[in-house]
Amino acid sequence: MSLRPAGSELIPATTREVAWAAFPKGSMAIRIRDELGVLFTDDDFAEAFSTRGQPALSPARLALVSILQFTENLSDRKAAEAVRAWIDWKYALGLELTDPGFDHSVLREFRLRLIDDDMGQRVFDAVLERAREAGLVRGGGRQRTDSTHVLAVIRSMNRLEKVHETLRAALNALAVVAPDWLLQEFRDEDGQVRWRTSQEQPASSARLISPYDEDARVGVKRDTQWNGFKIHLTETCDDEAPHVITYVTTTSASWPSPSTGTTTRSPARKARSASDGPTSWTRAAPRSSRSSSPGRTARRVPSGLNAPEPAFRAGGSLCEPGSNTRYSIRPASTKTALHGGPATAINLTRIDVWLMGVPLAPTRTSHFAALAA
Repeated sequence: MSLRPAGSELIPATTREVAWAAFPKGSMAIRIRDELGVLFTDDDFAEAFSTRGQPALSPARLALVSILQFTENLSDRKAAEAVRAWIDWKYALGLELTDPGFDHSVLREFRLRLIDDDMGQRVFDAVLERAREAGLVRGGGRQRTDSTHVLAVIRSMNRLEKVHETLRAALNALAVVAPDWLLQEFRDEDGQVRWRTSQEQPASSARLISPYDEDARVGVKRDTQWNGFKIHLTETCDDEAPHVITYVTTTSASWPSPSTGTTTRSPARKARSASDGPTSWTRAAPRSSRSSSPGRTARRVPSGLNAPEPAFRAGGSLCEPGSNTRYSIRPASTKTALHGGPATAINLTRIDVWLMGVPLAPTRTSHFAALAA
């Protein structure tokens, strides 16, 4: 498919008039459009399209629809219906009220194109840049680091069930993947095949836990154990600005979590592959709740150093309504390639709440800390 740039900088007069009549106090989509302007342009996605062939729908609009879809937790079909029916979405997209929209299958094709061309980070970065231009994200401010779990789309099994399911999967795949899996569970000693003991099994970082997803691993964090992956994020945590996620990456569930705390770092980052894993963690003051505790001394890190890459927490979590980040969608690494989408949706929601003047939720105090107060 070929790209034919279609500008969305101007909002049709009729759409503007009807939208403000229907939403006199505005809506998230309207406020984001008015405060941040056009988030994406077709030129941002030009390298993913050829110059010849059938014209494609505007990738800039499809990117915004995908982010709005995350904020509302809509299926592809419902998101396509929203483009046709919701006035504030037409306002944000710069569409005429009579625009018929598109078929819902286009959204899935667009996501696959983003994955194939490794452009998911570009969508995330574009919103950060608009927020920076609007003065909502500043270099040298405070940020905090954390990680959370991502569940693999697999059934949890005990060791015996894993072997049975592996044999069935191996037969279905004509024994292409069976040898590596069986070698993990069995051991040949002097011609006798025996069951491997727990001590003889590979480390968790190398141990397969499902014959259907070879990238999924066992993860443990505090009292939580899961099968799948781990997502790491960084968010700003200054009191005088919205808490915006500035970095997101997904790794194996066996990757160690960063030391949580508060650091200083410019929001501008160089994107890295999720397979690289988190690097150069910088220890900081321990955190006992989701937001900064009064009087806590944060360790400052000079701007520009490789301080905590991933992170997040306060002011909301990855479990915010509509994010669906904890459930991956596609097999192997492509399954988590678009986690920047929910993170971007969370950013837009937080910026919208900030623009409406809604204060942050108060810091939660543990029972032990309350006794000392």
